[in-house]
Amino acid sequence: MEEHNAPGADPGRAAGPGGPETWVEAYPVTVHLPVQWSDMDVYGHVNNTAYFRYFESARVEYLVRCGFAASYERSGIGAILHSADCRFRRALVYPDRVISATRATEVGEDRFTLEYRLVSLDQEALAARGSSVVVSFDYGVSSKAPIPESVRRGIEMLEAEVGRHPEGL
Repeated sequence: MEEHNAPGADPGRAAGPGGPETWVEAYPVTVHLPVQWSDMDVYGHVNNTAYFRYFESARVEYLVRCGFAASYERSGIGAILHSADCRFRRALVYPDRVISATRATEVGEDRFTLEYRLVSLDQEALAARGSSVVVSFDYGVSSKAPIPESVRRGIEMLEAEVGRHPEGL
């Protein structure tokens, strides 16, 4: 579901009917995580670095499920993070629970883009959006490498679970 808020609507609220679980239905990988007390900072809310850890949890699960972790174990070709960004929409506080969701939006020869959505279950609101670029990397020669075909098929199968077909596949 794309985010479209009505004029005057709370920008932290995810648009559309249903609750938080429905807001991530188009994301093949979702991870439920507790907000930890140690995620908080001196300002009384979750520190911005924790949002990237929540994204990381979904990203790692995506890499396992699409076969990149197995590819690394088999051939030394794995994933390396090129870049990541986050748009913070709502402050999180302990003891919230969040859903960190991810999906591929574009797949290239040697990299793919993941999109993230972080939803607060207690606030029933969108807490953050983000993206990252993941590069296929041959750790044996310390150089980028084409995405293995098995991983491409894994991405395609994962995205098909939610009726999606990322650009480039």
